Amino acid sequence: MPQLSALDLTIIAVYILGMTLLGVWFTRAQKDLRTYFVGGRSIGWFMILVSIVATETSAVTFLSVPGVAFNPDGGNLTFLQLSFGYIIGRCVVAWLLLPQYMNGELFSAYEVLKQRFDPSVQRVASGLFLLTRTVADGLRIFLTALLLQFVLGGIGPAIVVVGVVTIVYTYLGGMKAVIWTDLIQFVIKIAGAVLAGVFVLKLLPGGWDQFLIEGEAAGKFKVIDTVFKPTVALNIWAGLIGGAVFSMASHGADQLMVQRYLCARSLGQARFALVASGFVVFVQFLLFLSVGVAMFLLNRSGGFDLPKGVRNDEVFGLFIVTKMPVGVVGILVAAVLAAAMSTLSSSLNSSANAVVTDFYRPLRPGHSERWYVMLSRVMTAVWGIAQMAVAYGTYKFGGNKSVIDRVLEVAGLTMGLLLGLFLLGTMRKLVASRAALAGLVCGFLTVFALWLPSTGLTAGLPGWAPVFYKEPLLAFPWFAPIGAGTTILMAVIWDCILGRSSKS
Repeated sequence: MPQLSALDLTIIAVYILGMTLLGVWFTRAQKDLRTYFVGGRSIGWFMILVSIVATETSAVTFLSVPGVAFNPDGGNLTFLQLSFGYIIGRCVVAWLLLPQYMNGELFSAYEVLKQRFDPSVQRVASGLFLLTRTVADGLRIFLTALLLQFVLGGIGPAIVVVGVVTIVYTYLGGMKAVIWTDLIQFVIKIAGAVLAGVFVLKLLPGGWDQFLIEGEAAGKFKVIDTVFKPTVALNIWAGLIGGAVFSMASHGADQLMVQRYLCARSLGQARFALVASGFVVFVQFLLFLSVGVAMFLLNRSGGFDLPKGVRNDEVFGLFIVTKMPVGVVGILVAAVLAAAMSTLSSSLNSSANAVVTDFYRPLRPGHSERWYVMLSRVMTAVWGIAQMAVAYGTYKFGGNKSVIDRVLEVAGLTMGLLLGLFLLGTMRKLVASRAALAGLVCGFLTVFALWLPSTGLTAGLPGWAPVFYKEPLLAFPWFAPIGAGTTILMAVIWDCILGRSSKS
């Protein structure tokens, strides 16, 4: 197992201590829910933009996306096709849903559903968000631990360190601490990725020229795939349609992102930050994928040997700890920690927000603001422990599927359903709350049935089972469109049935 130098360990320790002290610094400002959850609604557009990008650029992006392009079995730049759809989806959210969130003194995205339907719809949506965040971000902790195991002597200790440090500074500092640490972490991880790219190019015998010539010859620079295959995630149709709807769901119906818009000074600033973030994410993806291509060429030229059975997710982490100079390793490990913590801290704060705003406060409205802030901090710790448990479970029973595929699958399973509820809420003629929930259940059952074969659990079905159900039916970008569409369609149908039955 690679051993880190004293300098590298010092750099990592200083970074961890700095994030913790920043949380302590912001503790004094946390007097009510308005400051703890939405930063007093005083954050400028640039900080909102950075926070959006930092939050969705987790350790999954930093470690797993380079592995997508590195993949010797056909890896290339086609992952960029998803980002095309992400930009389209953000534009729709900015003009369709964002005005609803910025109208009034909302703390949670799901309070909008309470205004359109009734509290039961709000709570079901908020519960789905909590489930999704816990599983997806537990997977993110696991991926970060794959690298930190080389620093801390095992995946178990790595999971504990990432989880506990993030819990501490989020617990203390609230949303302002999250956004300011997002800025610091964004700078660190982008600088780290650029630094890694420069070093891998220096290690290539032919440098930049070899990167361009051999990368093109190996088909590594392919961006567009026009062949439509429903089981293939990376083609232009899945990117534009699936990516757009997925982005509408993740940035329009997910408390993790909506909470950032609620911190903005105005609708215009929130809208600009949201749309601009799509283009920044595209550039990030291009940077991380290019690092993956360069590592592939270095490996093929004999300059970067890998042990047998190594996962594509682990390649970048191994490159960092085995090929980077002393000091640079510490910076890059800190960059991975930054990528993980920026997403996890946002997730913990948003999960605590959902519990207090959507569940506890409506049922127990008589408490003081300080009581609600204290409860929010307790919930921050509770959800952090839950995510650490998911990470450890993944380590024990997770199999070999790419972590980024798992995260996007989990998000696709539920985010489309939530988007369907929000789109129902924008309709001129609202459906009944019972119909909306019935549509949600139908949407979930449909997407779950389509997702199940991709888990491999149906491979052992008895002989009488349908043969087609033993293989994956759809790739993850299609889960969100189908989930949203089914939820809306079945809600409208149920509303017609309930309407007729009430008249008879």
